[in-house]
Amino acid sequence: MNIILLGAPGAGKGTQAKRLEARYGFVQVSTGDMLRAEVAAGSDIGKRAGAIMARGEFLPDEIMITMIEARIQKADCARGFILDGFPRTESQAEALDTMLAARGKRIDAVLLLEVDEKVLTERIAGRYTCAKCGASYHDTLKPTHVPGVCDICGSHDFIRRPDDNPETVAKRLAVYHRQTTPILPYYEKAHRLVRIDGMAPIGEVTGAIDRYLEHQGAQPID
Repeated sequence: MNIILLGAPGAGKGTQAKRLEARYGFVQVSTGDMLRAEVAAGSDIGKRAGAIMARGEFLPDEIMITMIEARIQKADCARGFILDGFPRTESQAEALDTMLAARGKRIDAVLLLEVDEKVLTERIAGRYTCAKCGASYHDTLKPTHVPGVCDICGSHDFIRRPDDNPETVAKRLAVYHRQTTPILPYYEKAHRLVRIDGMAPIGEVTGAIDRYLEHQGAQPID
């Protein structure tokens, strides 16, 4: 089964992707990771992509489709794949469908993790970690038992990611909407868009996804 996983930054896509990989043997395919690997390897497609990006131009859809086509032919994708970061436009969605159809494949489901963006912003902006052991905390959802003292190692040093603030989160959400909104009608019209309550506890989100996929015939690995 082949899936596209959508959701705003912080909606839990990474967590759910890992659970899908573990339960069903799907492989997460990140176009960003593939592109960086091609550029680092100095492959023909990497050289083309690097030159285009150096000029500040957008990569042609053909390059992205070529990379995805090569990746999904590898043996580890035999049970299915999870696309992350692509497609972002209707023309890319159409090109992806055309490429997959030529190989007897299709996108079986587009899973959209829907969230309350006000609550999401509060979740992200309140995150911090212990600088010594990496334990994760939150200002209101998961504070340390003793203020200013790590529960795990007792350290008094904590750090926050520079982009975990309301202003940056708002910008990331704006980018997400600009990149995601155009493809929703395409998949909704094709009856492949599945809306999942991303505000539910992680286990419940996983359960909702599992129920849908298994109703569609997905088989957990042993």
